[in-house]
Amino acid sequence: MPKTIVEDNIDILVAGAGLGGTGAAFEARYWGRDKKIVIAEKANIDRSGAVAQGLYAINCYMGTRFGENNPEDHVRYARIDLMGMVREDLLFDMARHVDSTVHQFEEWGLPIMRDPKSGTYMREGRWQIMIHGESYKPIVAEAAKKSADKVFNRICVTHLLMDDAKENRVAGAVGFNVRTGDYHVFKSKAVIVAAGGASNIFRPNSVGEGAGRVWYAPWSSGSAYGLMIEAGAKMTQMENRIVLARFKDGYGPVGAYFLHLKTYTQNCNGEEYESKWFPDLQKMVGKEYLDPELSHATHRPIPTCLRNHALISEVNAGRGPIHMVTMEAFQDPHLEEIGWHNFLGMTVGQAVLWAATDVNPKYENPELTTSEPYVMGSHATGSGAWCSGPEDVSPDEYFWGYNRMTTIEGLFGAGDAVGGTPHAFSSGSFTEGRLAAKAACKYIDDGKAEGIRISEEQIERRKNQIFKPMEHYKVYRNEMDEYAGGSTVNYMTNDKLLSIGLKKLKLLEEDLEKVAAENIHELLRAWELKHRHLASESVVQHTLFRKETRWPGYYYRGDALKLDDENWHVLTVSRRDPKTGEYTMEKAPCYHIVGEDE
Repeated sequence: MPKTIVEDNIDILVAGAGLGGTGAAFEARYWGRDKKIVIAEKANIDRSGAVAQGLYAINCYMGTRFGENNPEDHVRYARIDLMGMVREDLLFDMARHVDSTVHQFEEWGLPIMRDPKSGTYMREGRWQIMIHGESYKPIVAEAAKKSADKVFNRICVTHLLMDDAKENRVAGAVGFNVRTGDYHVFKSKAVIVAAGGASNIFRPNSVGEGAGRVWYAPWSSGSAYGLMIEAGAKMTQMENRIVLARFKDGYGPVGAYFLHLKTYTQNCNGEEYESKWFPDLQKMVGKEYLDPELSHATHRPIPTCLRNHALISEVNAGRGPIHMVTMEAFQDPHLEEIGWHNFLGMTVGQAVLWAATDVNPKYENPELTTSEPYVMGSHATGSGAWCSGPEDVSPDEYFWGYNRMTTIEGLFGAGDAVGGTPHAFSSGSFTEGRLAAKAACKYIDDGKAEGIRISEEQIERRKNQIFKPMEHYKVYRNEMDEYAGGSTVNYMTNDKLLSIGLKKLKLLEEDLEKVAAENIHELLRAWELKHRHLASESVVQHTLFRKETRWPGYYYRGDALKLDDENWHVLTVSRRDPKTGEYTMEKAPCYHIVGEDE
């Protein structure tokens, strides 16, 4: 049997050390000088999380002190991009603190590009500032390592421990070392889940020898969701997956090209195509969410999903492929250099692919396509846990004592784990970690974690669950594409397909009891699969519940193709019963706290 390692008397356990987790550890030390803070990370904190390879821009910065934007502006931007469905209290709270996070990064040594004339940060868009981010994660990780009492690298956290003395209160977590197989038990007064969202629950476009080439981090296995769903935390907006326009085959991001290089797209005939689809789209979603005249006059963005819809529709009409027009921008040597640096700083694979296939964007406009769907809350979607907001901003229904606390006492979220806060990105995730940590410290200081008891039976039961796959020898794979609206079916689904998908997921759940692992590496894969399964089931349940097409271009309900504000201008909330596995779905009011543009 594996060696058991017990970390006892922890005050705050941070599960996951991406940007959200590092922010949590850093801030927890400030508010909890006398507290024991421990980090458990599946990989290595220096190069873990979504920005492990590097990043070319910080995508969420207000610039309030320079008079550029204010938090209300950001709420409006995210609200329109998500077709009205956001937690405005959480968004506002993040946005009012995110600038101080970015300034902190610069103090720690992150090179942020500045405009040589004004001295302000160089922007590539309204919300994005440009960085030299090859070492972004190591720089931020150093601050977290100095703040934590202990960092456990290579620990896959599989389950949350629950308090045996009080129902619905967290008591820590368990997991195993992915190198040695040792069983780790973390007994903690509060837990901050800052693990990743979910790649590979939908079939990736790159298969065969290209398997593993995805846009979001391939190691992100939905553990942020799997941990909380299994424990019975309420989740929200899990239907709100994201599909991205990306350079074909290499998944190279397009933001810097659109915003900084001022590139644009064309169909195969060299024509502008987006505006052709707007009249039909207005019939589908209403003018409130798609008014090109208003967008032009106020810089109000056309929602990302609707731009996707235009690209998908144009290809279906036989006018593909879609090209990114780079040939004009790349005639400028400076812009050409930026175009290549953009990939070399964070998506080397795209630069390698272009070189290998003899694509020179100076002389040839490269192809664009849409990705498979991803489920993650910190980028441009709102999936995650249903969390309390801040007391000074949140409506009564959105506040239950401590900021970023889930519906389980003592369990907090940050980054991908928090629902309803799109367009947080890396800086916003770090900021959410800070907010969660401050609240977790107050939760402990208020005496809310007193009297926690964890039985040996619970610890032993979890141990047996974790290592059960070592006793079996068969591995199953989960694919949701055909039934839940993946790229192979053009993102289309309906209630019949979703119901079949749920049935298959239930069968898979039975099979997962027999999933096998020959060694520790396969044991890691087995638990990643189980977390992906939990996330997948939640996605299907939410998609089935919301009987409308809220985000055309991300997915379509073929049996409910129009946006329906009368019945569905609400947030969706679910809870999976930990004992029975049965789902309860409900609607929650979507409050608009911030007014429209003046």
